[in-house]
Amino acid sequence: MLNPLLADWNTPFKIAPFDKISDNDYATALDFALDSEMNEILSIANKSDEPTFANTIDALQASGEDLSKVLSVFFAVSGADSNESREALMREFSPKLAAHQSEVTGNEKLFSRIDTLWQNHEKLELSDEQLRVLMLSHRSFVRSGAALHGSAKERMKDIQLRLSVLGTNFSQNLLAEERDWVLHLDDIGVEGLPEFLIDAAKAAAEEKGIEGLIITLSRSLIVPFLQFSPRRDLREVAYKAWAARGANGGDKDNKLLAQEMLELRQEMAVLLGYKNFASFKLETEMAKTPENVKSLLDDVWVPAKAQADKDAAILQEMMHDDGIMVDLEKWDWRYYAEKRRKEQYELDEVAVKPFFQLDQMIKAAFGCANRLFGLDFKKVDIPLYHKDCRAWDVTRNGQHIALFIGDYFARASKRSGAWCSAMRAQSKLPKPQTPIVINVCNFAKSDPALLSYDDARTLFHEFGHALHQMLSNVSYELISGTSVPRDFVELPSQLYEHWLEVPEVLKDFATHAETGEPIASDLVEKILKAATFDMGFQTVEYVASALVDLEYHNSDVPKDIMVRESHILEQIDMPKAIGMRHATPHFAHVFSGGYYASAYYSYMWSEVMDADAFAAFEEKGNAFDQDLAESLEENILSKGGSGEPEDLYLAYRGRLPTVEALLKGRKLVV
Repeated sequence: MLNPLLADWNTPFKIAPFDKISDNDYATALDFALDSEMNEILSIANKSDEPTFANTIDALQASGEDLSKVLSVFFAVSGADSNESREALMREFSPKLAAHQSEVTGNEKLFSRIDTLWQNHEKLELSDEQLRVLMLSHRSFVRSGAALHGSAKERMKDIQLRLSVLGTNFSQNLLAEERDWVLHLDDIGVEGLPEFLIDAAKAAAEEKGIEGLIITLSRSLIVPFLQFSPRRDLREVAYKAWAARGANGGDKDNKLLAQEMLELRQEMAVLLGYKNFASFKLETEMAKTPENVKSLLDDVWVPAKAQADKDAAILQEMMHDDGIMVDLEKWDWRYYAEKRRKEQYELDEVAVKPFFQLDQMIKAAFGCANRLFGLDFKKVDIPLYHKDCRAWDVTRNGQHIALFIGDYFARASKRSGAWCSAMRAQSKLPKPQTPIVINVCNFAKSDPALLSYDDARTLFHEFGHALHQMLSNVSYELISGTSVPRDFVELPSQLYEHWLEVPEVLKDFATHAETGEPIASDLVEKILKAATFDMGFQTVEYVASALVDLEYHNSDVPKDIMVRESHILEQIDMPKAIGMRHATPHFAHVFSGGYYASAYYSYMWSEVMDADAFAAFEEKGNAFDQDLAESLEENILSKGGSGEPEDLYLAYRGRLPTVEALLKGRKLVV
């Protein structure tokens, strides 16, 4: 019987036949696909014909179809629904894939053909897209070590192989620690907790086959527990466990893995001729240099810390009023901030949350996409990788645009966080294909599923990424959708969050879970006024992580990574009662691979643009202005990575923004 991963997928939307795929299929399929792509690569490299764009770059873009199919399925499943078998496969596959990629980029004949084309690109009469694809292909090979020789080239291969192993181990250690820790709640521990959290704690226990109620290290459970539990002793236990992920010693400890990754990244950067890894990484981003990133982060840090210090004094006083005569700690902040929010804005999350039903917020995200871009969403019943997943056929004017998959609930087999990925990216060459896009979140499961306002923002955020994929309209997959610099990729996602703040959207879709009543105007007003509440805390915890990431990669490699983390936080005068959003041992953005290494700042870089980009709609007085929506799609969402980000943004807005737009949006203007 033909391996279902390698067979023709005669399925709706040509999606993977998940109901026919077993874990036993992946290894044999991957080996076949690797061999198949390597044969294609060798055929291109060994051609006797003079290199042309068609016989080299087009041929490269057309290669590896089987490999793309296998990996798109495996990575989707292993990230969102892992098990022991899939974790073992990931440990086996990571070095294989790194070695394969090194063999491709290390093929001297292949690189010679690409280099020849690049050196003569002005004579080739290429289209703008073709020139962009050629530039990116050449640059990718060079940055992977293709221009190195001898021992330097071999060392580069060793580094890439080792980094792939370390990144996989880091991720799996983190998942194991998040999966294994639980806090059992007795009758006293439940006192003071809102009903939605009790329901979520019960569902978490049922998923693990445990009687009673538990708090896990899922953000959807741990954060509301820290907000609402009056038991300071339990908050301390929960916070310390959350903060210590990946740093508990033993074979799941991530500190030494992160240390070795920093050393290897630095060595790789030097081999390629750069001062350090930050200089290497940022060269291809909008920021360009570590100095530009540091300048942005410093500009935000100063007013954010000033606000956080003021807030800390208020929360400290509130705690003393409760008779707790000690310093405010990290496990106290969220609890007293929630009490303060309730008092200051007369806003009680327990009363607000029933208005943010998951299903209604999905409809809200879809509804905004319909009004802005004319997209329609029809639910379809097809086999997917987990029973919690759901899918929609996305059309415009009756024409199929994309398949969208939503995987919204937290579970022990899913890594933490939220993300968007494309199981298939949009492209026109070598053959037309529409995208299959997945949004993955970690919301607490209940019936009905209720979200916090921040959860709803996360849903809109990830759907903004999905729109970037679904509305892509380019020829080559290499420049499709979210294939853009890290500090530009967050623009569409963070920009889309703003539509959740539009009062008419809330009035249309924020309906009470029990009564069905639409949210009242005065409650909408309170929610929007409170949207920037505690922004000093939120900004400080994020910027601290971004500064640590940058400093790790922009200076000499520390002898002890945790000592270095402490020194950096000391230098910036980190508030005592606020922790980094991602401490080093669980900083998955940076150490579960190199995707955001030296680039965690990118969320804030993009936020400078998103605040300004939405201001264009505000200036029109219409959040659904059709001319602006068309410009946004035409100049940014449809373009993928086909142009330089600065040029794409200028085409939309006519100018580049400044940091003042971000500070104003966060209410941090001094």
